[in-house]
Amino acid sequence: MTLLILAAGMGSRFGGLKQLEPMGPNGEFIIDYSVYDAKKAGFTKIVFVIKEEMYDLFKESIGSRVEPHIEVEYVFQKMEDIPVEIDVLRIKPWGTGQAILAARDVIDENFAIINADDFYGRNAFLKAYEFLKYNHENEFGLVGYRAVNTLTENGSVKRGVCKIVEGKLNGIIESSIEKSGDHIHCKSLSNGKEFDIEDNRLVSMNMLLFTPKIFDYLEKDFVEFFKDIKDKEKDEFLIPEVIDKHIKNGDITVDVIETDSVWYGVTYKEDTIGVKNAICNLVSSGEYNNNLWG
Repeated sequence: MTLLILAAGMGSRFGGLKQLEPMGPNGEFIIDYSVYDAKKAGFTKIVFVIKEEMYDLFKESIGSRVEPHIEVEYVFQKMEDIPVEIDVLRIKPWGTGQAILAARDVIDENFAIINADDFYGRNAFLKAYEFLKYNHENEFGLVGYRAVNTLTENGSVKRGVCKIVEGKLNGIIESSIEKSGDHIHCKSLSNGKEFDIEDNRLVSMNMLLFTPKIFDYLEKDFVEFFKDIKDKEKDEFLIPEVIDKHIKNGDITVDVIETDSVWYGVTYKEDTIGVKNAICNLVSSGEYNNNLWG
């Protein structure tokens, strides 16, 4: 079973490559803890999606630590890896849908995806592994976090607010959310609509669970994306939109699996101290070794 880690993005609000910011007591990155937890849960292979120019840095800093412990593959999210020819000067990649599709030649088993710069917690990986052991071709999953467990004190964060019907995902409202008094205030990123949710409302942290069938949908939808594209410099091919489309079409079902894990991450530079302190506390409690790979 494979863990696909999306690591091609740059942290614009953070001000640098936040995936490579040391967080643990011996210089461990957040990625290290994700790989460690995934291996503990039963995953047997890691695939990193990175920019090609980042390969040497990743290989030296992360690969050298994790490769002795688990099988590792690297794939590149390339601007030119698209199904059409487009004459446009574009800076940012084509989105998470393209990032996942970049791994189509190295994954032929069930897999989970996560962001490189989010700390997910071991319970989430255990829940993901248990689901992926038994699901079928068109039955996907999403590990849902309680919204209150995904906030930062330093501003709003982007989360997918889940619409759930009888345990199945019925839709995702991509939103900016933040704590406001005794509730969590949200603003839809698509239409600007504002609404409140309760602390325990489940949100997506982009921990999605797939079979290889997802690549078939992505390849077809990527072609459709370019037929309908409006802004060639900014529009993105996003995995939540792909999922939403195929749920509505009745092609797939997506189980929402609740976790009690607490998210830690560096959305803003000011988050760094809090994340380091949280990991230090987990080390002190025995959840992790002081020297993670030692």
